[in-house]
Amino acid sequence: MAQTDIHTPKGFRDILPELAQKRRKTINTIVSILEEHDFVPIETPTVEFAETLTGKYGEEERLIYKFTDRGERKLALRFDLTVPLARYVATNNPPLPFRRYQIGQVFRGENPQRGRWREFTQLDFDTVGLEKGINDASIQEDALVIATAVKATRSIGLKNAQMAINDRRHFSNIPIEVIRAFDKLNKIGIEGVEKEITSQGFNKNQFEDFKFLIIEGKKRVGDLNKLFSVLSGKYGLTEGKDYFFDPTLARGLDYYTFTIFELKPDNDPKSLSIGAGGRYDNLIGVFSKKNIPAVGFSFGLDRICKIVN
Repeated sequence: MAQTDIHTPKGFRDILPELAQKRRKTINTIVSILEEHDFVPIETPTVEFAETLTGKYGEEERLIYKFTDRGERKLALRFDLTVPLARYVATNNPPLPFRRYQIGQVFRGENPQRGRWREFTQLDFDTVGLEKGINDASIQEDALVIATAVKATRSIGLKNAQMAINDRRHFSNIPIEVIRAFDKLNKIGIEGVEKEITSQGFNKNQFEDFKFLIIEGKKRVGDLNKLFSVLSGKYGLTEGKDYFFDPTLARGLDYYTFTIFELKPDNDPKSLSIGAGGRYDNLIGVFSKKNIPAVGFSFGLDRICKIVN
C-alpha cells in the first residue's frame, strides 16, 4: 500500500497493534491488582468546562488545551484524571470512602520529547473520603496506595522500580520558585539549580541556606517515619529496594498537600518517572461545600510500555 503524506499533528500518534496489545496486557495486569484492593472503575468526559480545570495546576496550567465551542462555551481537554475525579465526587456524591480507578487519555500542550507526548494515557487510582489531615487513618491509606502501586509495578515485571517519597511540608516557608528549582535537581544538577535560583534574584548565600534546608538537613517530617513503618511492617516493603526518601521531590501540581511520591523504573534518580501521586485534601472542596480528603496515584502507561517486555 502506498504511503500517504497525511500525518498526525505533532505530539499525537497512532498506536500500532503490537503496542496496543502490550498496553492492553499491562492495563489488565494492573487493574487486577487494583480490584483486589476494592478499587472500582469510573469514566469521566474527555472535555470539561475550562473553569473546572483552571486554577488547579500552578505553572503547568499554561499547557491546558482550551477552546470555545459553537455555543461560545469555554471548554478544555482534560489535563489529568484527578481534577475530573474531584468534580465527579462533588457532582455525584458517591458513598465514602470511595476507591476508584480510571483509564483515559489526557492532553498537554507541551513540547514533545523523549517519553513525552501531547496526548497520552493515564491509569489512576484514588481513595476519597477518609479523615482529613495527617493521622493514623490517612497514613494507612497513603501506605495502601503506595504499596498497591509497587505491587502492581512488580506484577508487570518491573522488579527494580522504586518509589521516591516526600512530604510537601518539608518545604514550609520556602519560596515556590526555589521549590520548583530543587524539584529539577535530578535533571539539571546542583549547578543548574543554583543558576536557576540566582536568576530569580536570590544570592549565593541564600542558595546555600536553601540547599541546607532541603538537602543537607535531610530531616524527614515525623509522619514520614510512621508511613515508612507501615510500608515495611504491614506491607513488607523494604526501604532502599522498594521505596526511598527524596527530600527534593516536590511534584509540580499545586493541589498536593502532604505526602507526595514518584515512581522510578530503577534506582537511578535521573530516570524519567513512570508514575506519581500524593495526598490532596483540599481539591474536592473547590467543587463541593465540604472539604473531602483524597490520596491517589497515576501510572504513565506510555512510559511503562516502553520499558516492559
